[in-house]
This record gives sequence, structure tokens and C-alpha cells, in this order.
Amino acid sequence: MPVFAERWLGYTVAWSGTVGKQVVVHIPFDNHFARLGEPFFAKAQPMPVTRPTLIKFNVELARELGISADGVGDAELADLFSGNALPAGAEPLAMAYAGHQFGQFVPQLGDGRAIWLGELRTADGARFDVQLKGSGRTAYSRGGDGRAALGPVLREYLVSEAMHKLGVPTTRALAAVATGDVVARERPLPGGVITRVAGSFIRVGTFQYFAVRGDVAAVKKLADYVIARNYPELADAEQPYVSLLAAVIARQARLIAQWMQFGFIHGVMNTDNMSIAGETIDYGPCAFMDAYAHQRVFSSIDHYGRYAYNSQPGIGLWNLIRLAETLLPLFADDTDQAVKIAEQHLETYKDQYEAAWLARMRAKLGLTAGAGSDEEDRALVAALLDIMDANEADFALTFYQLSRLAAQAGARDQDAQVLFAQPAQFDDWLGKWRERLKRESQSDAARQASMQAINPVYIPRNHQIEAAIRAAEDRGDYSVFYELHAVLQKPFVEQAGKERYRLPPEPEEVVSKTFCGT
Repeated sequence: MPVFAERWLGYTVAWSGTVGKQVVVHIPFDNHFARLGEPFFAKAQPMPVTRPTLIKFNVELARELGISADGVGDAELADLFSGNALPAGAEPLAMAYAGHQFGQFVPQLGDGRAIWLGELRTADGARFDVQLKGSGRTAYSRGGDGRAALGPVLREYLVSEAMHKLGVPTTRALAAVATGDVVARERPLPGGVITRVAGSFIRVGTFQYFAVRGDVAAVKKLADYVIARNYPELADAEQPYVSLLAAVIARQARLIAQWMQFGFIHGVMNTDNMSIAGETIDYGPCAFMDAYAHQRVFSSIDHYGRYAYNSQPGIGLWNLIRLAETLLPLFADDTDQAVKIAEQHLETYKDQYEAAWLARMRAKLGLTAGAGSDEEDRALVAALLDIMDANEADFALTFYQLSRLAAQAGARDQDAQVLFAQPAQFDDWLGKWRERLKRESQSDAARQASMQAINPVYIPRNHQIEAAIRAAEDRGDYSVFYELHAVLQKPFVEQAGKERYRLPPEPEEVVSKTFCGT
């Protein structure tokens, strides 16, 4: 197979002779976003790679989406999901958006290393975007190479698919490919491409892109598209744009409550990383906590803790305020009246978040709303988190062990007690929890089963992800990745022989920093 090379913006790009061919994979594209016109995007083509190798194809997701790849070999799938070949019906483009990054507004960002292939429609009428990430430069790359290193590709595949199995709204991973090329970061690293699927890749920053330019017509056109695509029930609302803000507020409040339930830290909650569809998007410097801390930070670039664990609910509201600002001209002609309308809906966020958070934390502790007051149960949860913070108790293991305890003290108590440096503090709380359980009508077995349905045995722990990345990058060994992925597909079920996957890291295994990958 011939290999060619070309100079592009000072870089030498090599690729195989398969460029431009089509692979017989049927993707039911029905591209509406591409009809919005080029102010919303810049046309783009994936930059070819040298030796694409398929790492993982998500057969389960492909079937859900109505994507047919029967009889297509790994080499052809690698061509397709690296960008060396395009599926029929694809209309590749890079989406335009702006965004507040760590509080500082950047008026033009856009897909700098991602290319939207198209919008597909499933048999039940649902719509999803398909996007290559790491597929080369676009008009929005701002001097970057547009590529992704293999490590971030594996991290996003593992974490996004684990989030899906945990029941958290998220982008999905359809495929991961090694490119055979090297990308330059702090050191040369093997390259990769991930194919992502989302209910929408439109962000708060997409609205900001047009609002900052004073293009109200484009904001309205974008809002109409989002309503038709993601919130069709609002089409006949008396005030559809106000209803859109209210709907996004509700989804975001629920989403962040779910993150908090699992000890997840997004790491970079910029407005360009907040999906208008209420899905978790952009798994860069993210992490699930091991040792709990209220203000835990993992992102290597979050120097002041803006996106720390307990700061996430407040940042969610901050981002929603930025969205509301872009929609004000659609609410009312009078600016003061438009602001009042926005404020009325933004003020509901706190109550919506706290209600969603309390409902989920009650479930984690085996409590029901009718058996205890909101104030009492909120205080009980807060007390546990304070003790966990003081003792740096493992987040997932604490709730996992609690789900195994009986309503009366027993031998299993010690499995939870050993997680606390000062077990007396935990014992005191345990007594209060058991007093509260006396007002529950469920049997021990039923309560434990309900708790175990929401408290995972396995989460994507940093040190395990790092081990998978190291094996792949250093030795070309994907077996660690495959086994970890398989375990995470059943997060609430204890799996024989997989005990090590629920354990926190040894001191020498701790991963305290995560990186964006750009």
C-alpha cells in the first residue's frame, strides 16, 4: 500500500493510499445541523493517519443506533474510525463555539481536534451526533495539531462507557483506534482517535459564540434547532425559549446531582464543556475520587480549585447564567423584563439540585423520604461526608460497605470501620444511621438490595486507568484496557476474581493529577 506525505502548516503528514475510500458500514445519517449553514461550522476533512489499528468497536452501541457493520473486518473499521475513510452520507465539519475557560471568556474556540461526521436517526426517532476526536486540524485548531494521544482516547472510552453503565447521561464511545503516528506533547506519544456519540454536541459556548457577535438571528436559529432536536415537547410552548432555559436548568441540576452521587469530578466545567442536552461531555482531566475530600481537585490546570468536587453545583449555576444571558433577546423586547424572566427560572436551580441530590443520597443510605424529614436526612448525609472528609475515607468503598451492613451491629461493621483513621467518629454516625433505619418499613434484605443497586462495586479508578494506559502506550498491550472495560460494564455486581478492581490504590499507585490531553 503506497504511502504519501505532504506539508501542511509546517507539519509533515504521512498517510496510506486508502484515503478517500468508503467502507461499507451503514450509518443512518439524517443531517439537519449541516443545513444551518457555515456560520455555525466550518467544513473539514479528517487528516489521514499512517497505520490505523482498531482497538475497540462498541458493538452494543452500534446496534442501539442502527449502525450495521456485519461482515466488515477490523482493518476496514480502523480505516473508518480513524478518518481514513468516510461512511456514506457523512458531511464532515467542525462546529463553532466560544466559551468561558476558567472564568475567562474566549470569543472563538470551536472544534479544534474533533470533526462532526453527521447526525443519525434511530428507528424510534431519537437523534445522535457522531464525531471523530483526534482526527486532525480544523479551522478552529488555533495552532494545535488537532490530534489526540492514545492515553486520553483510552481514558475517555473507559470513563464514558462506565458512566453510561452507572446510569449517568453521557456522550458514548463508539470506537477507539490507534493511529500508528506519534503526537508531540510533553514527550512523544502514540496517537489515537475516538469516535464519540452524543444527543448533541451543542454547548452553552455555542450560544455564546453568536451572542457575543450580536447575532440574535443566529441565536434564535440555534435555539429553534435545539428545541426541535432535543426538546421537541417545547415546540408548542407559549414561550418556547423561556421553556428551553427551564428545561436545560432541570437537566443540568439532575446531571450534577448524579456526578456528586458517585464522587465524580469533571475537572474542566468551562461553558464550552457544558452540553445543552444535559449530558456529561469532554472527559479530559476528570476523575472519580478515591479518598474523599470536599474540595478534591485532580485537574493539573485547575490551580485554584474552581472546579473542585463541592464547587460543581455552583459552577453549574454559573454556566446556566451565561446561557440565560445569550437568550435574553428571545425572552422579551424589554431587557429588564427579559432579565426578570431569566432570574425567575435560574432561582429554581438550587432547589432542583438539592432535591435531586437528597433523593439520590437517601437511596445510597437506604432511606426513604416518607420516613424522615428532609432536614434530618440532609444533616445525616452531611455528617457522614464530613467524617469521610476528616478521615479521607474511600468514597465508593464507604457506601459499598454500608450497603452490606445490617440494621443491627454485626461482624461486617469492621469492614467499614477500617476505612476510617478515627473509627470512633464513624461508629457514632453509624449509631445515628441505625436509629434512622428503625423508621423504615423495608426488610434488611430489601434495603441492602436497593442500596446495592445504586452504590457501585466498581468505578473507573485513576490508578487502574493509568495502568491500562501505561500497558498500551509502553508495550502495545491492550489486555489491561479490555479487562478493566469488561469489569466496568457491570458496576453494581460483584464479579468473581475481580476483587482488586474495587480496591483503592496503594500509596505508590496514587494518581493525584489528571491532564487534558491537548
